[in-house]
Amino acid sequence: MNIVFLSGSRSTAAGGIFEVERTLALRLNRQHSANVEAAGLLDTGTERDQSAWGGTPVHCFRIVGPKQFGYSPELAKWLGQSQHDLLHLHNLWMYTSVLALNWYRRTNRPYIVSPHGMLDPWAVRNSGWKKFVAALFYERRMLRNAAVIHAFHEKDVNDIRAFGLKNPIAVIPNGVELPPVLANPETRKNVLLFLGRIHPKKGLSELIDAWKQIDTNERKDWKLVIAGWDDGGHLERLKKTVQLLGLESSVEFHGPVFGKAKQLLIESSSGFILPSFSEGLPMTVLEAWSYGLPVLMTEMCNLEDGFSVGAALRLEPNPASISESIRNFIALPEASRLQIGLNGRELVKQRFTWDTVSEQFIHVYRWMLAGGEKPEVVRTIS
Repeated sequence: MNIVFLSGSRSTAAGGIFEVERTLALRLNRQHSANVEAAGLLDTGTERDQSAWGGTPVHCFRIVGPKQFGYSPELAKWLGQSQHDLLHLHNLWMYTSVLALNWYRRTNRPYIVSPHGMLDPWAVRNSGWKKFVAALFYERRMLRNAAVIHAFHEKDVNDIRAFGLKNPIAVIPNGVELPPVLANPETRKNVLLFLGRIHPKKGLSELIDAWKQIDTNERKDWKLVIAGWDDGGHLERLKKTVQLLGLESSVEFHGPVFGKAKQLLIESSSGFILPSFSEGLPMTVLEAWSYGLPVLMTEMCNLEDGFSVGAALRLEPNPASISESIRNFIALPEASRLQIGLNGRELVKQRFTWDTVSEQFIHVYRWMLAGGEKPEVVRTIS
């Protein structure tokens, strides 16, 4: 089975999508005898992150014109000459959607699309006029011709149907690697950690305002650490807000962290927070749980099981709700915070490991190519 993963970036610039693609590709190649290649566009992180793909062949091509659209004649030529059995598209609203549709028309072979939350109504409204034009000229046509659309959860399914799509939907969550051993809880500091893309949809402005609302006696020696990569200059605005509010002593900004540095940062924190307005299925929450870290998050993170099993505290993406949740979290006994984290680790172990996820994908791929009995994870409209 020869598969090509296609998306706009082959580096950590793609955020959680990068982790999903590279880890799924590695698992499929090593454990399921698939031949997965990755194709996409050159960016500033391509060379730096090349080794993270392991033995997966990676092909990256130059962009001509606006970076946001990602027009690449070189990528089009390469894909036009490819002889893969199946294509898996991992993003929307870019030239890669045009290429997926063209590949299908040329080969008459199936493709699957993972929107990664990009059909969420909040995400569709963001840069809405551009997406309206894209939908009109190519995006809807590409989506309608997909053999399968991949959803992470029930809300994804509803968003896909609300967009007017009647394709079969494969409901498969993200996965993470489960660390075999947890770090000693005594190494944890009084740190509430945000880790991810620095973007307005993450609710970081609201988080900083909420931090200001908490009396210094309540948060005592706690620190809020914001780590991740800047998207569109939002980081500088956040730093200015922290200065204006006089929070420099209790709010720290880290740049992007990966690999061992990311692991150490998670292991040394006592809680993880994600006050997002919109998410697909956030890898960072799953990673935090895998390390036994308790989580504070919104319903828009689409991990309702986290609330039901006691692995997360619920909040809304506004300063009043965020500050109340943080107060409640800090006031918990340490043993209670540790138990919340352990509940999250057990949830990951049961539902979100790459062993389970890759097995579900391989069944879907085989069904797309050969037909037969529909996999349990696939839903169709009767």
